[in-house]
Amino acid sequence: MTDGTDFETWFGTLLAGAARQDAAWATHGETVVRHRTLRAEVDRARGILRAHGVTAGSTVAVQVLPSFTLLWSLFALWTSGAQVMLLDPRLTAAETTRLLELCEPQFHLTSGTAAQVFTPFRAECEVVVERRPLGRPAQGAHRLIQFSSGSTGLPKVIGRTGDSLRAEVDRFGQLPEMPGRGEHVLLLSSLAHSFGLLGGVLHALSAGAVLHFAGSLRPHELRRVLTGRRVNAVFGVPAHFHLLSRIPALPALPDLRLAVSGGESLPGEVYDRFRERYGVRIGQAYGMTEAGIIATDLTGRDAPPAVGLPAPGMRTAVVDGTLRVRLPENPYLHADLGDRYVDGWLNTRDRCTVRAGSGVLEITGRADTMVAIGGLKVDLTEVEAVLAEHTAISEVVVVYGEAIEAHLVLQRELPRAELLAWCKERLSPYKIPKAFHFRTALPRTSNGKLVRNRELLHSAAERGRQVMVR
Repeated sequence: MTDGTDFETWFGTLLAGAARQDAAWATHGETVVRHRTLRAEVDRARGILRAHGVTAGSTVAVQVLPSFTLLWSLFALWTSGAQVMLLDPRLTAAETTRLLELCEPQFHLTSGTAAQVFTPFRAECEVVVERRPLGRPAQGAHRLIQFSSGSTGLPKVIGRTGDSLRAEVDRFGQLPEMPGRGEHVLLLSSLAHSFGLLGGVLHALSAGAVLHFAGSLRPHELRRVLTGRRVNAVFGVPAHFHLLSRIPALPALPDLRLAVSGGESLPGEVYDRFRERYGVRIGQAYGMTEAGIIATDLTGRDAPPAVGLPAPGMRTAVVDGTLRVRLPENPYLHADLGDRYVDGWLNTRDRCTVRAGSGVLEITGRADTMVAIGGLKVDLTEVEAVLAEHTAISEVVVVYGEAIEAHLVLQRELPRAELLAWCKERLSPYKIPKAFHFRTALPRTSNGKLVRNRELLHSAAERGRQVMVR
């Protein structure tokens, strides 16, 4: 496989094949987009972008609300040979500015004022194209740039080449359980992340499956899509399956055969409740932004914490209790993360065991400070760094239990409203702690380091004094 224009050719071939069909490609509410309409809209978007100066090798930051408009824009950019930097529209202005300054794109696509109201999906939205005169053209063969929080509070910039994207779509296509031609998929996974975009949208385009998007996560909307569209498969994160398992008065769904969760660990109680309600076990698609899909158990045969066998073509190894993945190149850009990628192996920093005899991978937790909230990755030290910048806070530790919580030592009185306003200006909503605990002192280890164990933090608080943990 080669890169560059070959990715454009491959992707263009997918769209050309779609254009010869009059069948439905995707739906949202009463809106039905047929394959021919898809191709026409992509061509129209490409013409608009070309008029703004977007050409092969252009770098374009895309921060558009989840919508058909977002997908048409992405497809138009890829068929134009542009490099896409995919930004979550929920980022704050400060977070967005930091990424734009780091990556220096030539163009920035946003949803304008519509971005102030976030919804899971909408049919269309405004797109504002901002030209950035100081931006730089593409410096390499990467066709998709994504972002993940970094351990220092700075984001990790992750590059995916055309070869990498095409190979991942091929891997999904080799899994016999994945939705096939004419099957209907309710896609709840985020389009800003790999599983939703590649395993959901691009696989469906390649395989001929029909996508369905929900405009909200309210029970009546989910019920309408599930029953009205005769859904065969649901893709989402554990929170989605928690909601689905609690929909009242839901009739039998004889067409539903597949439910796949990705993005974060699947709680056993959600797995059990969904199976009891629907008669379908939740399968898992385990992966990460840096590598795409790594392992799958799509039928849910192996209950959590198992995530299944390595995906076709993926080489894995467990070293010192953490999972490594073989990759052809270092996925990290703009930063020296040599300790994460060594001799062709990426350290996922996920604690892992391998079931004897079957080779099934079990993910038992994180070896660092990264957690997943509703499928979105959050590095707790990023939250710490934002809180530590406040002049009233002298010490802070951020941990995760059932939600993100911050343990603070203050230098002066800090009203809760002021603290929340500080966070809202600097952090996306899903990164803001749900609980703030104010302490007179934080416990430390015997060598003076702050304790980052939630149970020990609460235990020390109950005793009402600083403790030395050995």
